[in-house]
Amino acid sequence: MLVRGGGGWTLRLAGEPAAPVDLGDHDPDARAALAAADGVECVLIAPSTPLGIEALPAGEAEPLLAAYHDGVAALPEPFRAWASVSVAEPDPTALAGLLDQGFAGACVAAGALGDPAGYDRLGPVLETLERADAPLLVHPGPVPAPPPSAPGWWSALSDYVSTMHAAWYAFGLWGRPAHPRLRVCFAMLAGLAPLHRERLLARGGEVARDPGVFLDVSSYGERAIDAVLREIGVDQLVYGSDRPVVAPLDLPLGDAVLAALRERNPTRLLGAKTTMEIAA
Repeated sequence: MLVRGGGGWTLRLAGEPAAPVDLGDHDPDARAALAAADGVECVLIAPSTPLGIEALPAGEAEPLLAAYHDGVAALPEPFRAWASVSVAEPDPTALAGLLDQGFAGACVAAGALGDPAGYDRLGPVLETLERADAPLLVHPGPVPAPPPSAPGWWSALSDYVSTMHAAWYAFGLWGRPAHPRLRVCFAMLAGLAPLHRERLLARGGEVARDPGVFLDVSSYGERAIDAVLREIGVDQLVYGSDRPVVAPLDLPLGDAVLAALRERNPTRLLGAKTTMEIAA
């Protein structure tokens, strides 16, 4: 929740330390100027799935999701957005309407797609994305509060990572067979799940190259991105950031790699010939 007091606002979120909110960080003109300075032609705004709004009972979630959709739809260029979907009562018809309005695809919390039951529940939503040739963004969702003595980074390095790992493997096991045409992007390099290939093989798993799966590089830097590049290649990585929570890092990866992350691969993921920032 957002709490006002002491001359400002504070965000209180389970799993995260209380953090001051500078409303200037969310000013559309200021954000557009930052995008221009970064050479980004289109910024796709993602809902903050760790808030857990999508998991609320439908009657509570609907007005909040509607406010999100109305707000981001009214933003000027260079902004577009990912649609949000109720997990309690998924509505594929509502999603189809949002896609018709110009939303790039749908963003779903990783925990909602971590097992077969999640794919059964959200199957009609994913089928809607397939029919519309629109992608899915998988992003960390709500997590339990950390132990009282845990440092502020605890959830970001434990629950967020583990739920992204589970979603990565769940998509290969249950998501891809059910949705063969769906393009999907995993935020934060899927918590570095691709780097566990050797452990997966040692435990009897299989590794298959899936050109319809992408990973955004938000919250990681040169070393982690280079490691994932060596494991899966450059064609499945796209540029993203956690701005304004965490400023994007400089990525001295070379012009060819940056062109792939910022231009060629987003075109394949989204079908748009622009330089894009996938998650913001």
